[in-house]
Amino acid sequence: MQSPEQKTSDGNASRAARQGAMALLARAETGELDAMLARLAPVPSASDLKPPEVGLVMLRGRTGGDGAPFNLGEATVARAAVRLEGGAAGFAYRLGRDVRAARAAAILDALWQDAGRRAAVEDALAPVRERLSAEADAVRAETAATKVDFFTLVRGED
Repeated sequence: MQSPEQKTSDGNASRAARQGAMALLARAETGELDAMLARLAPVPSASDLKPPEVGLVMLRGRTGGDGAPFNLGEATVARAAVRLEGGAAGFAYRLGRDVRAARAAAILDALWQDAGRRAAVEDALAPVRERLSAEADAVRAETAATKVDFFTLVRGED
């Protein structure tokens, strides 16, 4: 039997893993989501817990990253909540107005929660993870090219 500490740490690890998967689903392109569902076919039928909808969320910012919070503006989001035939519920929020993509992401979230399908869903998420990593590497490389190392500058004192 697991101790309460093990249950808590396993729960936190599982929660963090699901949050990571949901973050990837939120940033996946519509075509990538469709390809994942095709790869995982046959997928159990899904019914909407609530109809997919579009709404607004308030974006908050902080001056300097740690200053007082302020309202930055609003962003459009699409959200979906589904229940699969087996009973698993999936949820998704995505920037933009694409409710079809939000519903697909919610279905994939529900599939991820099935321990028997989790590995297959993680494998299907690999191309998205690789694309996002490549994009982040490109941004880092572009930023590094503009870095100035002030310690190597020569002072002109004679």
